[in-house]
Amino acid sequence: MSAIAGIIHFTNEPVSIEHGREVMSRLYKYPADDIQIWHKENAFLGCHAQWITPESVGEQLPFYNYEKQLAITADAIIDNRDELFEKLQVDYSDRKNMTDSELILLSYQKWGEAAPKYLVGDFAFMIWDEKKQILFGARDFSGSRTLYFYRGEEKFTFCTIINPLFSLPYVEKKLNKQWIAEFLAIPVNFESVDPQLTVYKYIEQVPPSHTILVKEGEVKFSRYYTPTVGEMLNLKSNEEYEDAFREVYQSAVKARLRTHHQVGAHLSGGLDSGSVVSFAASDLRAENKKLHTYSYVPVEGFEDWTHKGRIADERPFIQSTVEHVGNIQDYYLELPERSPLSEIDDWLETMEMPYKFFENTFWLSGVYEKASQNGIGVLLSGQRGNWTVSWGPILDYQAMLLKKLHWIRFYRELHLYSRNIGVKKSRVFEVVRRKAFPFLHQLLFSGKQDANSAIINPEFAREMNVFDRLREQDIDITGTSISNAYDMKREQFEKPYYWSINGTYETKLSLRYALWDRDPTNDLRLIQFCLSVPEEQYVQNGLDRALIRRATKNFLPDKVRLNQRVRGIQGADGV
Repeated sequence: MSAIAGIIHFTNEPVSIEHGREVMSRLYKYPADDIQIWHKENAFLGCHAQWITPESVGEQLPFYNYEKQLAITADAIIDNRDELFEKLQVDYSDRKNMTDSELILLSYQKWGEAAPKYLVGDFAFMIWDEKKQILFGARDFSGSRTLYFYRGEEKFTFCTIINPLFSLPYVEKKLNKQWIAEFLAIPVNFESVDPQLTVYKYIEQVPPSHTILVKEGEVKFSRYYTPTVGEMLNLKSNEEYEDAFREVYQSAVKARLRTHHQVGAHLSGGLDSGSVVSFAASDLRAENKKLHTYSYVPVEGFEDWTHKGRIADERPFIQSTVEHVGNIQDYYLELPERSPLSEIDDWLETMEMPYKFFENTFWLSGVYEKASQNGIGVLLSGQRGNWTVSWGPILDYQAMLLKKLHWIRFYRELHLYSRNIGVKKSRVFEVVRRKAFPFLHQLLFSGKQDANSAIINPEFAREMNVFDRLREQDIDITGTSISNAYDMKREQFEKPYYWSINGTYETKLSLRYALWDRDPTNDLRLIQFCLSVPEEQYVQNGLDRALIRRATKNFLPDKVRLNQRVRGIQGADGV
């Protein structure tokens, strides 16, 4: 809910208050409900606050506990408050008004450096432990909020945004050639295989899922969480899985409605955003609030050039969801004056670095602008849904059955899926065969390493040894391999560099428009639940994404819930 900043000197030299004020002044371009600083000898903390949750209104942040000699500044919304209240034995009389930063500080007092393991939500925070003369902080498991820093021999400074750090005379602004080489050589959306690097040589970032400990100028990182498949859930029937799924999912949605502002949501014609909207609209009805939904649609007169299995204008599906769910004020944005090209300069300033997701930029900023005008404090999304709630890669599942020689189940799924999507079995089988036995494809493309990397200058690539570095990290630099969905899912959760990009643009857009993008499908408890569900629940009877399709019966219209024929494509008129 804030942009945070700090300066620590690991000597007896006091921090110049002018340096602290200069850092904070670089944040003035963002709206703020309050701006506070805390300064004591060799430590300075600041907070440029935007009040999103009811508890944050009037919050003292940075906050200093005189008894414990602990100071905290935090950019955080914590979602498992009730669980923490119980574990920390917080008095009932204190719970309603306790801020999230106080909860984080209490967690640190109880669990020390293990505290982030107990937190669910979107957060980045720093705690100055005056007694121990250490700085401790963390970033949430998926990097939903950014946290950049500069480290010198005797000085350490941090901020939610990069630019304020350059106001300090000892921070040199120099490009990071390694980051740039990887950015240019990697053919997909993430920037670098080292999530600690940034586009600037002397500016680093705390990686997702990591804590940072700074003592006497020495910086140590520790990964505190990796989503992994644990003990599998073993229930008696489909209905029991559906009930359990809905309970966890609805809880994740409800936790993200905590704001004294209005609530909005991205809405496409699909399952992820549709299910989020359905659960949210129902909960908001009890608060006498309407859910505001925002959907990008092509400009008037657009001719749909997309494949017959794709649809550029999702309005028929979106409107079906809106009418079925109710309690929704829906908005449709055309943005005829904007394109990915027209927004480049603005997005470069916002992101503070190059970016790759050009096709979505113009409508993303359009949605944030409209939501801000409507007084939205929380903007819901379902971005992580493909890997969690709507998991169910039916072609990969069939390939797995084929490789394991489960002929009867394979043929049944092939037959039913072909019928559901209206495609001949032979065509579906050809795709499944390539997924099950990709050897010929890999042989055909072996050695053609530069297929997708022509954007990087060959001499620069050799100088930085970038291709060898990427191969060491198992990065496909050709863009031609047939990826296994199960391997991709595992990597999504194991490798932090996949997570950074969403947090970067969400944090910086949220500061600009004073609202938070919150994704229930990225809830840590929901992710762990989804990882415990057997694959047979996700693919059944020729249905991909079978669990969410079954579980949202009566919550979504069948036109959306059972649609396997077409999928939306956003920004198709932005070329």
